[in-house]
Amino acid sequence: MAGTKKKKHSFPSAYTVIVIVLILVQALTFFIPSGKYSTLEYDSGADKFVITEASGKTKKESATQKTLDKYKIKIKVSKFKDGTIYRPAAIPNTYHQIKKPKRGVLGTINQFLTSQVQGIVDSVDIIVFVLILGGVIGIVNATGAMDSGMMRLSEKLKGKQKWLIVIVTSLIALGGTTFGLAEETIAFYPILIPIFLLAGYDTLTAVAAVYLGTAIGSMSSTINPFSTVIASNAAGINFTDGLPMRVLMWCAAVGISIIYTIHYAEKVRKDPSKSLVADQAQEDKDRFLGNMDLSTKSDFSMRQKLSLIVFAIGFVVMIYGVQQLGWYFTEIAVVFLAVTYILIFIAGLSESKFVDSFVNGARDLLGVALTVGLARSVGIVMEKSFVSDTIMNYFSDKISGMNSVLFICVLFFVYIVLGFFIQSSSGLAVLSMPIMAPLADVVGIDRALIINAYNWGQGLIGLIAPTGLILVSLSMVNVGFDKWIKFVTKLLVMIVVLILVFLSVGVLL
Repeated sequence: MAGTKKKKHSFPSAYTVIVIVLILVQALTFFIPSGKYSTLEYDSGADKFVITEASGKTKKESATQKTLDKYKIKIKVSKFKDGTIYRPAAIPNTYHQIKKPKRGVLGTINQFLTSQVQGIVDSVDIIVFVLILGGVIGIVNATGAMDSGMMRLSEKLKGKQKWLIVIVTSLIALGGTTFGLAEETIAFYPILIPIFLLAGYDTLTAVAAVYLGTAIGSMSSTINPFSTVIASNAAGINFTDGLPMRVLMWCAAVGISIIYTIHYAEKVRKDPSKSLVADQAQEDKDRFLGNMDLSTKSDFSMRQKLSLIVFAIGFVVMIYGVQQLGWYFTEIAVVFLAVTYILIFIAGLSESKFVDSFVNGARDLLGVALTVGLARSVGIVMEKSFVSDTIMNYFSDKISGMNSVLFICVLFFVYIVLGFFIQSSSGLAVLSMPIMAPLADVVGIDRALIINAYNWGQGLIGLIAPTGLILVSLSMVNVGFDKWIKFVTKLLVMIVVLILVFLSVGVLL
């Protein structure tokens, strides 16, 4: 009909993307055979190794180096006893197919639904942290402290906007490479987005500065205990082996990411129509800047300053606790809950205003919290279907006879695939290293290169894997997954080329 406008189709939301991936993975489990490696786990109470066969049968053996040598696991026994290796380690050459769990139509539907609920249950500590953080931000916003503070900061940043990207990305990448700073960066988005918008950038620049720091920093792990250290221990080498190359990779990858982000950000600042999220620019300003009057200088009261100081101290304590004390989300949530109680006395809000602000702030991040839980559901389906080990066994068989350069490059892509399905870096390390590390000896390369291929492969896929942190981050900044893919594709190609060069040079040196 003439004059009828075509309905514009929008890209699916984060929830829908996760559900689509979940359906695809669920479908794959019907075609991929179920199988398991026998595993070895340390029982500290009995001071014994527990061997679990693919059939489920278990037996206990002495927790000695001799037992590990017997099963060709090149890990020092001390690494099990001191808790460094705390997950079951796969035993090489023990893969067996097992009978696929019978589910039927109703069983499949039940698993599809149950995995989503279980994912939320398993992620409850992160969800609670996100909701409490949202509540605290709601209170700080209600005091006007955030608006006043952002205005002061934006004035100081005039002419120096590029340094905002350099500093944010570098510091977060430093946290990623040293102690695995990742999910904790969720807390930074509500603070940084207004700053980036006031600097003349868009929300995509904000997520790029933070998330590229997280992803590239973790990918280029140097001494991260949750990836490099545990993988090196599982491979039977010292985590400092290959460290110089990993440091160089961090410098190169982070440098490229910063330059890439600045190039885009400055283009947007000079011409906002060039933004990939230009169609939602006003919506973003309304959401993240609210009624902030940019033309006048607002008062910055002592109460507001104290509120921001207490809020900032919460972040300092969080980072210290994660890095030095091994905290996870339960402890971090407690920190921000403590901040909430302190703000009762200094925010200057009435009881009803205080509670309403907390509840409204938590409500604003409820969607993000649910995304965290849903993303976990994909891994649950993989675990319940016993296909992860099958994928691992398939790839290890295919690459074992290749020449050294081809082997390490293909292994990198193998870890990209494995990293998509197995999001836990420590879990993937303990599962794969006893299988993959010995292949380095077969093709005549340093085992440290296996660690690099693992780090760089499973880390790189984190840039785009819907099962990881990216959809949660995009939800925080109101950016669609399609727009992120459009932004990051060229960078992804650059980093892949960089990694292949590093791996090839590592073999030839």
